[in-house]
Formats: sequence, C-alpha cells, structure tokens
Amino acid sequence: MLQKAEVLSSLEKNGIVAVLRAESVNKAINISDALIEGGVKSIELTFSVPDADVAIKKLVAKYQNDPEVVIGAGTVLEAYSAHKAIFSGAKFIVSPTFDEETAGLCNLYEVPYIPGCMSVNEMKTAIKAGSEIVKLFPSNVVGPAFIKDVKAPLPQLEIMPSGGISLDNLEDWYKAGCRVIGVGGSLLKPATDFDIKLGSESR
Repeated sequence: MLQKAEVLSSLEKNGIVAVLRAESVNKAINISDALIEGGVKSIELTFSVPDADVAIKKLVAKYQNDPEVVIGAGTVLEAYSAHKAIFSGAKFIVSPTFDEETAGLCNLYEVPYIPGCMSVNEMKTAIKAGSEIVKLFPSNVVGPAFIKDVKAPLPQLEIMPSGGISLDNLEDWYKAGCRVIGVGGSLLKPATDFDIKLGSESR
C-alpha cells in the first residue's frame, strides 16, 4: 500500500494526471487502459462517472503489480464520496473546491488531498489542513504567470493546474514551475471522437 509521500512522489514523477470523465464503468476502464498503455500512469477518475468507486476498485486491482500506476478519485465534493473512494483503493483525492471535513478524512488515512483553489488565501487554508498539492482550477482563467506569483510567498506548495491545458500550453505550465499537471478534455478527445465515429457508422 502506497503511503502519502510515495503517492506524491509518483504523481510528480509521472507529471501528467489524466482527468477522466466517462459515461460508464467499462468505458472508464477502457480509456484508462489506453492512457496507461500510452504512458500516462496517473489517472484521476472523476465521481461524475456512474459507479466511479466500482471503476476505481477494478483499476486498482488490475494494476496492483505496476508501482508506476496511481489511481485516484476526482470531483469529490464531500467526505462521504472521499470515504467511498479511499475504501475502493483510490490513492489520492481531488476536489474542485476545498472541504475541511474531506481534508481531515484524507489526513486520517494518509491519502493526499488535492483541493481546488483560486486564491492565495484558499491555498494557505489548504496547506494548514495538510494539503501539499493544490489544484488551480480553472487554470485557464489566470494562466501560467499566476504560478510564479503564488510560489514567491508559498515556495513549499506544489500547484497542479487543471482546466484548459493542451499541447499548445503544456510547456508554459512546466516552465512556470508546475511538476504535476491535470489534463482532461484535450487528452481524452480522441476517445470522444472515436465514439462519435462509431455512432455515425451504426446509423
């Protein structure tokens, strides 16, 4: 079982966290398989996926012998969902906002909690609650320059931008000092296009 420090180290080593949304457990697993095979080893399976905890449990079991693969849960809005995710095997918890009860639960089980923050004050609150990485969301609102400004007073904090990340601006975020970056739509678009193509061919 990965402990908190090991999970954080793996997330930084992998660099990219795939933010995965899908219509079913099977599709979520199939997309995860393709991402992992392609070299994206950190998967944030969002709780907007129906029965997300089931998908997490299956993926964790499937890749339990691959130490590079890290399966986490995203769009976790409260402690109840975090509890379900953790007991399904999720190694990290990501939220669009900060929730104190969720932070406390994650600390109890030594699971990294990555809350969404958009201000220095919110980030300070997250640090005090035990978060070592915060999610800058939606990051396209402020841009990479924001990272340098925030890390001046908070150099100990790792910031994971998420929202509007693509191949066109990925390097800019790395240059700004980010070591973990959340990528969703642009990374998963091929799977969506494939579904659309299949749907049109079946008609």
